[in-house]
Amino acid sequence: MTSPAAPPRRHPRRPEWAGRNYTLLTAAAIVTNLGSHGALIAAAFAVLESGGDAGDVGLVAAARTLPLVLFLLIGGAVADRVPRHRVMVAANALNCVSQGVFAVLVLAGDAQLWQMMLLTALCGTGQAFFNPAAEGMLMSSVSGEQASRAFAVFRMAMHGASIGGAALGGALIAAMGPGWVLAVDAVAFAVAGGLRAFLHVGHIAPRAPGGGLLADLRDGWKEVISRPWLWGIVAQFTVVVAVVGAAESVFGPLVAEDELGGAGPWGMALAAFGVGTLLGALLMMRWKPRRLLLAGTLCVFPLALPSAALAVPLPVPGLAAVMLVSGVAIEVFGVAWMTALHQEIPEEMLSRVCAYDWFGSVAMLPLATALAGPAESVFGRSASLWGCSALVVLVTAAVLFVPDVRHLTRRSGKVAAAGPGTLPVASADAEGAAGRLG
Repeated sequence: MTSPAAPPRRHPRRPEWAGRNYTLLTAAAIVTNLGSHGALIAAAFAVLESGGDAGDVGLVAAARTLPLVLFLLIGGAVADRVPRHRVMVAANALNCVSQGVFAVLVLAGDAQLWQMMLLTALCGTGQAFFNPAAEGMLMSSVSGEQASRAFAVFRMAMHGASIGGAALGGALIAAMGPGWVLAVDAVAFAVAGGLRAFLHVGHIAPRAPGGGLLADLRDGWKEVISRPWLWGIVAQFTVVVAVVGAAESVFGPLVAEDELGGAGPWGMALAAFGVGTLLGALLMMRWKPRRLLLAGTLCVFPLALPSAALAVPLPVPGLAAVMLVSGVAIEVFGVAWMTALHQEIPEEMLSRVCAYDWFGSVAMLPLATALAGPAESVFGRSASLWGCSALVVLVTAAVLFVPDVRHLTRRSGKVAAAGPGTLPVASADAEGAAGRLG
């Protein structure tokens, strides 16, 4: 007598919102964030080990930021003109090569400042093309009412990898030196680019023949300027990112060194911020505020707290608590903002609009960090930090006067970002053979 056949093994299904593209994008983001956050630390130590000083470290950091500002808008237009996954893979390839050459030079002990600046600038150029394409691709990979949960999980995975990458990078630098961390980053870009090469774009309608690059940029600008809630928040974050960046990258380490006991306490405060972002993402997996932008904008006010805490300054436990709260708050805003863009912006405009959003966020950051030192000389450190805090409050209060910021509500069902031919996320597995994406 034959025994009955064993029942087939069941593989756990992914959540209905985690389609094939979404899963690939999340996995690739984890890989790149594990590598790149360690590499940022490694680049600074590579400059110092080559005989450079703090000014040289700043030059290398600026070499990354400048092309990011210069090429972001072009990157957004390109990503809406050609398949986004090709832009992402090409950018990853450029980052892989530049970081690989950087690693070889550092390991050989022959890295010159101009070489490090050039290679870092190439990495920044790759990011300028990658970021708008990646954000547009992520938003087009989900649809329906679960979009905000998908964005929250993606951001939680990305932040977790960033925290782990920074910790792992620091340990590897201490054990093996910065060159090997840069080499790991090059490999991470290669692996992530390979994953992104398998993305499907069949759900995205082909672009109709039109004008050139300048016409695409004009169309993207018209899309932004026609929506007061969009340009209002982009303008708000031009100021917020600049002053928060200056406070945390310039004043924070100085306060920690002079008042709090050095780099250790400041690292603890930054770690608390990272934990806050994870908690905020967990919160947004379950909370779906009806008035997306109102909830998000109200959560920008706590970003004024770290500058105020440094101005006092608060003891380390108080500063860590403030950083934790601000991490939760910025994550609530981030998920609400991505959900609003996904809901309101047509799919064929996503990368261009995201490029203007990114550009607004980084445009003033180099100037703000450069002016932080002179501001401290003129006004004093405490007054400068209180000024940063006040600017966050003022511009955030101002954007609440825009009616659409207060009243834009979450929709259910199909939204603007779901292009022709996009299936609901729940249908993605059933249509896998046809290469369709939800």
